[in-house]
Amino acid sequence: MKVLIGGGSGFVGSALSRLLRSKGHEVEFVSRRPGAGVTWTHVASRGLPPCDAVVNVAGANILNPLRRWSRSFQQEVVLSRVETTRTLSKAISLCPHPPRSWVLLTGVGYYQPSLREEYHEGSVGGDFDFFSRLVGDWESAARLPEGIGRLVRQVVVRAGVVLGREGGALPPMLLPFRMGLGGPLGSGLQPFPWIHVEDLAGILLHALEGGGRRLGEVEGVLNGVAPSRCTQGEFAEALAGSLGRGARLRVPAALVQAALGSERALLLLQGQWVEPRRTLASGYRYRFPRLQAAIDNLLH
Repeated sequence: MKVLIGGGSGFVGSALSRLLRSKGHEVEFVSRRPGAGVTWTHVASRGLPPCDAVVNVAGANILNPLRRWSRSFQQEVVLSRVETTRTLSKAISLCPHPPRSWVLLTGVGYYQPSLREEYHEGSVGGDFDFFSRLVGDWESAARLPEGIGRLVRQVVVRAGVVLGREGGALPPMLLPFRMGLGGPLGSGLQPFPWIHVEDLAGILLHALEGGGRRLGEVEGVLNGVAPSRCTQGEFAEALAGSLGRGARLRVPAALVQAALGSERALLLLQGQWVEPRRTLASGYRYRFPRLQAAIDNLLH
């Protein structure tokens, strides 16, 4: 299978590319840099290169500590997700020989933060903040016209907090925890929907390949989160324990808000209980279903 990946050189895209190649699939990137693969301009103006599947994992890092949460950065966050997705979906809809599958990676920000509510793939999202609106627009941009949609299997994977050595949420946390200065953010009681990057890549591959024949082809929404849930405080304890440190120093919510901006800080100070109900029912088997094993794998 030849797979075209938007955002293939990024954190999740690199993990997915390695997995695809290890399974014998061919990979091609859509890149912003000429010479590094098919460019976004090429796709927008000339359409898709020949391929069997398309996946978009592109998107600027929302929690980049070096970027102030300004209006211009918010626009960059939106454009890097919604417009790249729209470019690919339009190219698919105009393709004379469309790919068999079209997979989009979005986020669990679709679901409203709550300490009590439990969400699965059929749960309704909301229009309650910047991030929920972003995911709504993102997924809307991916929808294909009805005619072409009958020919192309469409899957959306809503990811939680992605844990990995080379990117995502984990590396910025390591220094304070190694110094014994780590601890829960805010109350620490907020849900922390997490996933090991290898499992997220595995779910994306599962979606691209279509799942097993016995269970039927994978379509629609899959939640890209681990099946075992934890609070942010429990995550801090597991991380500190793996490093042989304590996690007693709570980081006040006001400090997180000062560092990231009040709106962006909500990603860390609030959370959702998210179940991967359809992901499990589709036949995907997790490599790292438990938090401590996932953290130990990434740190040792």
